[in-house]
Amino acid sequence: MSNELSEPRIKVLIVDDSAFMRMALSRIVAHDPDFSVVGTATCGTEALQKIVTLDPDVITLDVEMPGLNGLETLRRIMAEFPRPVIMVSSVTLESAEITFNALAAGAFDYVPKQLSAASLDILHIGEDLITKIKAAAELRHRLDPLRKPPCAAGSPPRALSHSAPAIIALGVSTGGPKALQEMLPTLPADLAVPILIVQHMPAGFTAPFATRLNNLCALSVSEASQGEVIQPGAVYVAPTGFQMTVGRPSNSRTIICLSIKPENQMHIPSVDITMQSVASAFHSQAMGIILTGMGADGAEGMKAIHREGGLTVGQDEASCAVYGMPRVCAEMGILDRVVPLSQISHEILQATRYRKARAI
Repeated sequence: MSNELSEPRIKVLIVDDSAFMRMALSRIVAHDPDFSVVGTATCGTEALQKIVTLDPDVITLDVEMPGLNGLETLRRIMAEFPRPVIMVSSVTLESAEITFNALAAGAFDYVPKQLSAASLDILHIGEDLITKIKAAAELRHRLDPLRKPPCAAGSPPRALSHSAPAIIALGVSTGGPKALQEMLPTLPADLAVPILIVQHMPAGFTAPFATRLNNLCALSVSEASQGEVIQPGAVYVAPTGFQMTVGRPSNSRTIICLSIKPENQMHIPSVDITMQSVASAFHSQAMGIILTGMGADGAEGMKAIHREGGLTVGQDEASCAVYGMPRVCAEMGILDRVVPLSQISHEILQATRYRKARAI
């Protein structure tokens, strides 16, 4: 049966002030039989008008546009015509900051476009863009008020007491920046354990993202550095292009190890690599957390922590932007807890036996 007779195609509106970008993105999107490019717009004002007439399922939105820019347009869309928006951003420090502001304002995700000396290399984002548009359309379908919301389902808690964790490894991908900006600020500055975060991001984005989190959180947040001594109450974000593992030269000292190996991984950094290292070094004192994201990265790492007797926590379907990575872990039966994003910090505090110091 043809696609047209089975399910309606996903309607996409492309917004960019560059004629080349509109053409290139339209060709990428239209090449997929599940999509229909219902229109393009050259600026934010035109985009708002076309949303009314075309009712797209998903919008791709340029970050930098004259007049009503991408961020201002996004805020109008979220307020007046809420639906998934994917930001298309240049890989620059300024654009990264704007992109993170967009994610905080409600954008579903983003794809980077890279400028070269002679031309705009846009085709490399094709697969990433297609995957994210499909995930965004699925999210809109899940949020349909006429559709029964998903239930939080997962493996029941093991009737097994866990040691208080000495370290936490957290993996996240699509929807991660927004989720981390919501969750991490709820943790106290005197948290007794460090947190290692692997967030899939393009090169050039992890450092400004760590800085942004540091400004939002009571905890100290930084991009991880080679040989850095891991401290309690600190958060380390794995830099793009390196695998992040841990080394324990002594029982009282743990350091960050960054390497380009192993290279046979879909993601660099890989959640699996970091979590497997943490499981090997800390055994039952490791805690693994898997949040929103596409694919299966983190499944083997969470399995390793689970096998060593460490506590494993997964985000539930209802609160995930994309219920992919947590779903795989849940289906493998390796999650001790499945909770909404809003409860992740509670799980951390409970596991670490956190008790707020009382003023005398």
